[in-house]
Amino acid sequence: MSRIGKKPVQIPAGVTVQVEGTHVTVKGPAGQLEQELHESMQVAIDGNVVTVTRPDDRRESRALHGLTRSLIQNMVSGSVQPFEKRLEISGVGYNANLAGNKLTLQVGFANKIVLTVPQGVQCECPDQTHVVVRSADKQACGQFAADVRAVRPPEPYKGKGIRYQDEQVRRKAGKAFGSK
Repeated sequence: MSRIGKKPVQIPAGVTVQVEGTHVTVKGPAGQLEQELHESMQVAIDGNVVTVTRPDDRRESRALHGLTRSLIQNMVSGSVQPFEKRLEISGVGYNANLAGNKLTLQVGFANKIVLTVPQGVQCECPDQTHVVVRSADKQACGQFAADVRAVRPPEPYKGKGIRYQDEQVRRKAGKAFGSK
């Protein structure tokens, strides 16, 4: 039995969960999320608890059991407290600016890189070297943060680039002088 899949999802106060066939809708103070689930998974609401059951013990069903429960848990927790990713930009002359829903990155290329912030994702720049991405949808938050980081990932010699705030970049030694 899936240890994650068999745990019930608690619904906090102020959050409503609706299940219509394979469609799950979660409404909370931070937003509304919708998800289409696999047709073989059964989702049941009993009071303030959501449980997920699987039809059989096949490998695919066991995998979908835990996945479905995790997706519902992330929707419930994201509708209460939005998920957040913090990025920092390091490098001389590297910076970020936000104008409307356009994030402009100047990270050592000849042109500025302009990224459009997706619907449902909030982005802010407290200063020019930090970017904060927030969303009730965990996948959308992580994907946009990964897209921003992919513009200029941190390089191992000087550490310049865009990194997550808690990320450790493994540094390499440069060329040794006079190593003949």
